[in-house]
Amino acid sequence: MHFDQDLLEEMKVLSCFDLANLQTGIKVHSDALESKIAATARLFDKGLVSQKDGGYLTERGQIAAEHLQHLSGVLD
Repeated sequence: MHFDQDLLEEMKVLSCFDLANLQTGIKVHSDALESKIAATARLFDKGLVSQKDGGYLTERGQIAAEHLQHLSGVLD
């Protein structure tokens, strides 16, 4: 399994969401790093977030973020 830079950036964006409060979304502003803007847009295209610039996790996004949180906990 290979984690390229794009995938790592997407995981970083997913880790910004607060899984304890799913009513809290994120907003990636136009002055953010281009890599973060692009990663967020890819997450939108994959159906993981509700807006191209962040928004809220979709149901699929919530599952992905939970898996990421579990993986992070195992590796820490």
